[in-house]
Amino acid sequence: MANGIRSSAGDILRLAFISRLLILTLIVLFRFLFDPYDTSGALNHPCHHLDGTPPPRSPLLWPRVAAAIEQSVVWDSVYFVRIAECGYEYEQTFAFLPLLPVATSLLSRSVLAPLVPVIGCRAVLALAGYVINNVAFIFAALYFYRLSVLILKDSKAAFLASVLFCFNPASVFYSSIYSESLYALFSLGGIYYVFSGSNTLAMLLLAVSGSARSNGVLNAGYFMFLTLVKVYEAVSQNRKIKVVKAIVDGTLYSICIFIPYVAFQAYGYSNICKGGSLDELRPWCKARIPHLYAFLQSHYWGVGFLRYFQVKQLPNFLLASPILTLAVCSISKYAKSLPQVVQALVVRQGNNPPFSNVTSTAKDGISFKNSKGDSVVKQRRRENADEVQKNLKPISQGTIFKTNQGYYNIMVLPFILHLGFLTFTAFFVMHVQVSTRFLSASPPIYWFASYTMLSPDRNLAKWRYLISTYFIAYILLGALLFSNFYPFT
Repeated sequence: MANGIRSSAGDILRLAFISRLLILTLIVLFRFLFDPYDTSGALNHPCHHLDGTPPPRSPLLWPRVAAAIEQSVVWDSVYFVRIAECGYEYEQTFAFLPLLPVATSLLSRSVLAPLVPVIGCRAVLALAGYVINNVAFIFAALYFYRLSVLILKDSKAAFLASVLFCFNPASVFYSSIYSESLYALFSLGGIYYVFSGSNTLAMLLLAVSGSARSNGVLNAGYFMFLTLVKVYEAVSQNRKIKVVKAIVDGTLYSICIFIPYVAFQAYGYSNICKGGSLDELRPWCKARIPHLYAFLQSHYWGVGFLRYFQVKQLPNFLLASPILTLAVCSISKYAKSLPQVVQALVVRQGNNPPFSNVTSTAKDGISFKNSKGDSVVKQRRRENADEVQKNLKPISQGTIFKTNQGYYNIMVLPFILHLGFLTFTAFFVMHVQVSTRFLSASPPIYWFASYTMLSPDRNLAKWRYLISTYFIAYILLGALLFSNFYPFT
């Protein structure tokens, strides 16, 4: 089994690499075949701290290559490259968190620095962004596979889900200068280590994810779930000290995850609000709890509850409808099965706590008990499981899944809760078209899709076709529209 997992992990790495190569090829091809809607992304005035005086520039060795790379910087990529080059010059630039710009700047000033005389500083920055995001995605795909195997305990479904992730509808953003790849790498990696028992490493990775995207702070919820499991076990064993320890540990880990995001907000406050008179202060600076990011999203991008519900935005709702439908289906199907999942779990464990298939490791994380153990206990569990399967009513979608196995697993619950919150936010609060990439790092979407596609149920043939068509169409559509500065998501 271990060799099979290693082999599949290697296959996922190869598929992730191929997927990035395919996306980059499509971007270059569509950029060559079609004229971009907007070419202003290539414009670049001198950094603000230079007082409008451009630095002296010597002739480039490969000016055409430099121009091609700079012209590929579109949409939010313009902000990320500009911040990497000049820092946070204006208030609205603080809407873009620092992980990607900092990483881009470091790589361009070190490993890729010799290319500056060849293609110029800005092109090197853009190239660094492409390298970072494509490499980060490959390792994010590996963590996605490992996490899927750990949670689903089904290597076949985990592999297909990982393939779907490699060729997901938001693929163009994972190969562009956007924060999706770094967020996916650190969030998926951090969650994997939460459930495999390396809490300190998990906390560090999840904290870093909060410096890539603001929703990274929500990953603290996985530590809260871990804490609830530990508290339940401790209470059932009447061990009060263990209850206190679990609560304290969970609280400290969760607070640490917020630190990078809060620190960046404090950095913005220091740069914008300090030193001016009260009359000159920006409105958010005067708030009781100044929150720069929330102000920027509302003031510059019009983000807010129901603010996007306008007739003219109907095309954007249609654009987001496939990912939202898939997310709602994955949530609702799991929610319908949850009572049976819990009932089956209780019966399977007999007199043991409902979470006794989950055990605390030496590092106070979560790991899954292996199948080795006393044969009598194993036989009793099999008999209990058979009894459950006979007594429980079949799940509403028929024979797609088996109760408490695969997608219908109690350990999927925190992922469903997380996805539910993100889906609500994407639909009611955000620019809805962003849903495609906003939800693209959520594992339940791919887990549900993989089991749907693996199901022998002929009634699901239409859904298998629709899922495949949706993924392929959005890969092609994204590469065509996004790369040529047309609206996509």
